[in-house]
Amino acid sequence: MDRRTVLKGLAGAGSLALTGGLSAPAIAQGAAARTLRFVPQANLANFDPIWGTQYVVRNAAAMVWDTLYGIDAQLQPQRQMVESEEVTDDGTTWTFKLRPGLKFHDGEPVLSKDVVASLTRWSARDPMGLMIKALQQELTAVDDRTFKWVLKQPFPKMLYALAKNNSPCGFIMPERIAQTDPFKQITDYVGSGPMKFAKGEWVPGAKAVFEKFADYVPRQEKSSWLAGGKQMQLDRIEWIVMPDPATAAAALQNGEVDWWENPIADLVPVLKKNKNISVDIGDPLGNIGSFRMNHLFAPFNDVRARRAVLMALSQEDYMRAIVGDDTALWKPLPGFFTPDTPLYTEVGGEILKGKRDFDAAKKLLAESGYSGQPVTCLVAQDQPITKAMGDVTADLLKKLGMNVDFVATDWGTVGSRRAQKTPPGQGGWNMFHTWHAGADCINPAPYTAIRANGDKAWFGWPNSPGTEKEVASWFEAKNLDEEKAAIGRLNKAALDDVVYAPTGFFLSYTAWRKNVSGITKGPLPFFWGVSKSA
Repeated sequence: MDRRTVLKGLAGAGSLALTGGLSAPAIAQGAAARTLRFVPQANLANFDPIWGTQYVVRNAAAMVWDTLYGIDAQLQPQRQMVESEEVTDDGTTWTFKLRPGLKFHDGEPVLSKDVVASLTRWSARDPMGLMIKALQQELTAVDDRTFKWVLKQPFPKMLYALAKNNSPCGFIMPERIAQTDPFKQITDYVGSGPMKFAKGEWVPGAKAVFEKFADYVPRQEKSSWLAGGKQMQLDRIEWIVMPDPATAAAALQNGEVDWWENPIADLVPVLKKNKNISVDIGDPLGNIGSFRMNHLFAPFNDVRARRAVLMALSQEDYMRAIVGDDTALWKPLPGFFTPDTPLYTEVGGEILKGKRDFDAAKKLLAESGYSGQPVTCLVAQDQPITKAMGDVTADLLKKLGMNVDFVATDWGTVGSRRAQKTPPGQGGWNMFHTWHAGADCINPAPYTAIRANGDKAWFGWPNSPGTEKEVASWFEAKNLDEEKAAIGRLNKAALDDVVYAPTGFFLSYTAWRKNVSGITKGPLPFFWGVSKSA
């Protein structure tokens, strides 16, 4: 009996025993109409949305901290904490004014000094923030509600940078917290958003709790993704960590939880048969799978070893491991940008097309100087997407003749260890798997993973001057045709240097009980506007 048959059998049984750990009182409380019990994509192992880029942290942070601007469903930046902004004719001086009445969860007002400190910390870690920082002349508080950002030259995508939904977002924290070294994690979680983090109830690996902040002042506009009024209909949101998909499926069917962020495709037919459950695609912009290599150490510090992986990699193998046999849920991706969006391109993608050539890949790997040293693969077992890809990778690398050091761990550990620049044998790594939301991959502005500026790049620290040149060309483009031309050249340069290996494009489901309403599609779970009937 294979894995999929076992999972379907367990989930279909709907046994309460599968969800051991949920006591009867907890179940009763979870059924209360103003408490939502949610199964997140992974454990919330740490909670600093600036220090790291894991989506699970960003998703929780979006409830706890607010942003100056928010991206809407049309991918346009809209005011959020900001009441108004002015920019000089030459585009170099931005003056922002905060909305009145904004408060932190400790009751203190949100002031310009808090914003300045928050943006300073954010701009030390975020790719767009780093671009602004390179142009910065000064970032100062003018008065309690007004702050000014003066640049040496214009940065037209300023509002997009402050609104974007990809990690790290420009979350606003109290000054005392934002003054934490951006390369060290915060330990104080006082926020500015519609929900408070119940730190005392946080049990990493089991549960995280968020409670409604009574003094939050939502905007009056209709909510749209991170924009508009974040009207909370719920008093309490409990994140219940369930790394085993069959356990999560049984809990949803039994009403022990209300919403499962990302059920695996194997179990969707079982869930669809339950008259009390709704199932839908969570985000039409989908996701791009990633095989991320460490460019600092052998073997992947040699582009020939990285290209050998691309020559042998079968995207179909990866995609079927993630989504199963439903071909409507995935597409091959000979490039880095989201399919069916204006800048999608396959320029330079030939290496990912056609029959896989293991003989040529082995030859190229040998030319790179690989001599059998262990290749440390960090593979999170509590995240179905990464676990599925990791199993395929272990087989792929072994077929190439590599000595695979398979580190089966959890997603929180991957998030911490991938930040290490020490050699693989000394706590470092050679590769890990992740995925990128399609909304983050529509163009280079929010696309952290495509940047290849060495030490300032995302984990793996690729250094590809050709890629960076075309990122700059896209930012400088004056029209869509120039943007498309730059993206074509960028796609080719990033594949030539193998910034990372895309494993394909895929869609994911989300599932919820039918007494829950207000769930909207998008790149993260939006809890404002969600309500629950008894």
